[in-house]
Amino acid sequence: MTEADDALAAAWREHWARLLAMLVARYRRPDLAEDALADAFAAAARTWPVDGVPDSPAAWLRTASGRRVLDRLRAEAVAVQKVPLMVVEARSAADASDGVPGADDDGAHLPDDRLRLVFSCCHPALPVEARTALTLRFVAGLPVPDIARLFLVQDSTMAARLTRAKRRLVAAGIPFEVPPPERLDERLDDVAAVLYLTFTAGYAPGTGSDVLRVALAGEAIRLGRLLDELLPERPVVRALLALMVLQHSRRDARTAPDGSLVLLADQDRTRWHAMEITSGLSLLGSVPDDVTGRAHEYRLQASIAAVHALAPRAADTDWGVIADLYAELEDATGSAMVRLARSVAVAEADGPEAGLALLDAFEGIDEILRANHRLPATRAELLSRADRPAEATAFFEEAVRRCGSTVERAHLAQRLVEVRGAAGR
Repeated sequence: MTEADDALAAAWREHWARLLAMLVARYRRPDLAEDALADAFAAAARTWPVDGVPDSPAAWLRTASGRRVLDRLRAEAVAVQKVPLMVVEARSAADASDGVPGADDDGAHLPDDRLRLVFSCCHPALPVEARTALTLRFVAGLPVPDIARLFLVQDSTMAARLTRAKRRLVAAGIPFEVPPPERLDERLDDVAAVLYLTFTAGYAPGTGSDVLRVALAGEAIRLGRLLDELLPERPVVRALLALMVLQHSRRDARTAPDGSLVLLADQDRTRWHAMEITSGLSLLGSVPDDVTGRAHEYRLQASIAAVHALAPRAADTDWGVIADLYAELEDATGSAMVRLARSVAVAEADGPEAGLALLDAFEGIDEILRANHRLPATRAELLSRADRPAEATAFFEEAVRRCGSTVERAHLAQRLVEVRGAAGR
């Protein structure tokens, strides 16, 4: 790769999400922001190899994308002959600053640009899934395929959902702005859900070669802590923070030196962050047992993470308690992914055949996860543990075909080789 290619790749990795969040917050036109930023990157790909990499790639991209938004705004103003050009020009002048023009006082009660954007995206006039997907796109900068994987839908379905949400914001005149302080709690559950999915995306291998996106998970925790300071002692925030901090404490043990995944049972627990585990347990202890809704779901997940965190060795894990917690979580959510996790916990506690029976008893799971690799991968692993290698082989083959993550697919392919060897013995 050339110097320009390296710089462009680094800019995409380091600045895309921040620049997109800035454009959306500044112009309040999410339908224009993403296209403008993509155009700016395309322009950089054409010009940087010729003119050289600018001293500040982020500043170059910010200016270029801002100009493209302004060009579209001017064109719209002329087309409808309603918005005076002086309004657009005023915004153009403000574009030279690093602040948010035209919104100096808007959202001042929120201490962070990205947190303001999260609250803005979670507008109650939008469908719940659209709010979350928009925020993951604008704030976290996740590619559409990775967002689709989090929602267990096809890429095309998610792309269409995002497009409809952006168009609805404009067509319906929905104000893309932060609610006043007294109404922040009305959006708190949705904001918590966005932070949860952002964190999850950090530890769910994407469609490429990235194993983990630790910085993304860390950003979700940072925003969660800001939220806890802003709205203290809210159970949904405390439970979510407990879950994220406990999960995040294992980050250094999740991958091997060669970049491959390290399963929980094989992780070096001396590399887990003890102070973070203590912090997560303290946060969990501050959540009342009788909470409901999302706070209840996050508390159960944090409790599962706590059982793992408190086991000095994998062999000491109390899988019976974990299986019971997953059963309670499944009752609360009806989630197919929770059923998969519960089946593994039951297999650890009562044997692989018990885990397989739990999967077989769940009507509709194949429909819900028909395009996802996790169902055949889970079945394959349980079949292998049950000493049924021929059946396990077929499911591992299916899991490899479905898997979109390079790293996860490599792990599944290795397991396939091992199981095929067992089947041929």
